[in-house]
Order: sequence, then structure tokens, then C-alpha cells
Amino acid sequence: MDYLTDNPIPIGPWAKIAVDWLTDNGAGFFDFLSALLLSIINGILLAFQWPHPLVVVAVMTGFSYWMRRSIPLAVFTCVGLLLIINQGYWTETTETMALVLAATFVCMIIGIPIGIAAARRPWLNEAIRPILDLMQTIPTFVYLIPALILFGLGMVPGLVATVIFAIPAPIRLTRLGIVSTPPSLVEAAEAFGATPSQVLRKVELPYAMPQIMAGLTQTIMLSLSMVVIAALVGAPGLGVPVVTALNTLNIPAGFESGFCIVMLAIILDRMLRIADEGDVA
Repeated sequence: MDYLTDNPIPIGPWAKIAVDWLTDNGAGFFDFLSALLLSIINGILLAFQWPHPLVVVAVMTGFSYWMRRSIPLAVFTCVGLLLIINQGYWTETTETMALVLAATFVCMIIGIPIGIAAARRPWLNEAIRPILDLMQTIPTFVYLIPALILFGLGMVPGLVATVIFAIPAPIRLTRLGIVSTPPSLVEAAEAFGATPSQVLRKVELPYAMPQIMAGLTQTIMLSLSMVVIAALVGAPGLGVPVVTALNTLNIPAGFESGFCIVMLAIILDRMLRIADEGDVA
């Protein structure tokens, strides 16, 4: 027993060596990546903050009706967003939406191709499965430290931490949708001369679309669950008043900002999820 405790495997020092190497040799790449991610966030933020808040409310209300063809959902979206404005958290809400939508965009752009590749290549799925498990189970504060070192304070480290935490969902659900395609459909397409890419585009992806959309909504929910943690590394948004209320034991402010997060989560989930049979909102 003493031998085990006296001779620990230097996991921490190895991690420090890796981060130091990345800092010394990849500064240009990380600066470029930071600028790219920040431009995506700023673009989304401009779309939410440049128009009058009531214009944004009207657009999101119309979009929610177009997505679900549900008047109750459209009314709920309108009332929920107006309530957020009434509470004085509209700016923080738009900042949170920008972070969440940017993280969701990055997760889906990266996650869907990886999920498709994992469905087509079982060896790849076996290789990335423990990595995905690690990304979802390792405490978030562990990889916030290197994110801070590599990207500095602000939106970008919060975005990176959010992507690391949320990206396993679209990868796994995309793979699940592809492998769940009935073999008879694939065989019928191949019998008519479809190429592998045509089978993917015209058979597997349409069949997997409900799972891919479920991955989208899961990514949004997981991203929203990270807003408070992102605030700890300087990301603006609804996480900031939550952290401030926690530090000052301000119950009203904590409840108000937390309520806004919940309201935003419900609106986005109802707007983008696959409608259940008989579901009207």
C-alpha cells in the first residue's frame, strides 16, 4: 500500500506539460480559433440586440408558430419573452442565447459528421466512446483551467467548456439514428443502384432526423445548464446575476435570473423538439 501512495502516476504533471506545450506552440492557432468563435457569438448577439426587443419577441413568436403550428406555443413564447423584458433581464438573456446558439451551432457542425462516421465505422465508435464518456463525466472546472489559459477570460472559454460538455449528445444520437435505419430500406435503395452517399442522404439521414433533432434539443438544454459555470470564467449572460446573487445571498435576484433561465429553456425546448402525437404545445 505504501508503494502505491509513495509512487503516484504523474497524471497532473503530464497534463501541465501538455497544456504548456499547447500554450508555447499553438498560440497562433488558439488566437485564430478564439477570434473565429468570438465573431460567431458577436454575430448572433448583434442579431438579438440591434433590433428593438419587441421586434425580436415578434420574430421569435412567429418562428415558434412556424416550427410547431401551435397557437398556444406562440402565445407562451410571446408572454415568456415579455416577462423576461419586464424583469429587466433582456440584455443578459440575449447574451445567454448568443452563447447557447453558438455552442449548439459548433456542436451540431462537428457532432453530426462524427456521429455519421461512427455509425459507418464500428471501430471509430469503440474508439470515441470512452472519450465521450470522459467529456460528460469529468468535472467541468477541470477543463475550465486549461480553457482559461489557452483562451483567456470572456465568452470563448465559456463556449469551449459548453461545447466539450454538450457535444457527446449530437454525436451519440446521430449515430443511434443512422444505425437504427431498417436494413430493408438500405437494401432496397442499394437494389435500385443508390451509391453509399445517396443511401446516406436519401434514406439514413431522413430516417435519423428525429434522433438528430433530439440531439439538437439536448445540446441546447445542456448548453443552458452551463450558463452559470460560464459566468465564472467571465462570460456575460444570465449566469452573472445568478453568481452575484449567490455571493451576496440575494434571494430575489437569484430567483428572478433563475426563472429567466428556466423560461428560456422551456421556450427553446418546446420550439425545437419533435412534436409528440396529440401534443399542441
